[in-house]
Amino acid sequence: MYRLRHRYVQNLREKITNTHKKFSLRKDKAEIETRKAALRIAAIAKSKKAKRVTVLDMREVSGFCDYFVIASGTSHRQVNAVALGIEEDLAKDRIKPLSKVNPNDESGWVVLDFGSIVAHIFYEPMREFYSLERLWSDAKKVRIPKSQGK
Repeated sequence: MYRLRHRYVQNLREKITNTHKKFSLRKDKAEIETRKAALRIAAIAKSKKAKRVTVLDMREVSGFCDYFVIASGTSHRQVNAVALGIEEDLAKDRIKPLSKVNPNDESGWVVLDFGSIVAHIFYEPMREFYSLERLWSDAKKVRIPKSQGK
């Protein structure tokens, strides 16, 4: 069952990636700015005491975004605080997600879609269950500089 699901997901990812690569024209400056924004989101998450903050470079494995930022919280309240912190900090520079964060969200998984960057903030058990890092294991991990977390 797992093998069938894994094969289905891989085939789906390949179709999406191949379709979007045809229409993808990226400029070096835009790539650098997107990378900086992903690292900024990671730094904001760390400043809110998020656990296991990871940035994945999705450009080679998906066509719907350039970076995933994945972080965990130890409670539903912390998950919401991290998500709201990211949203508020980026709003200062007029960068807004495509959807709003519900402050009373108890789902354990908040997604902030900024177009080329998608931030996933999980309640720790939910992160283990969905394991996005394993699902997108072909994506390269981006090193988060130590100074970004302070």
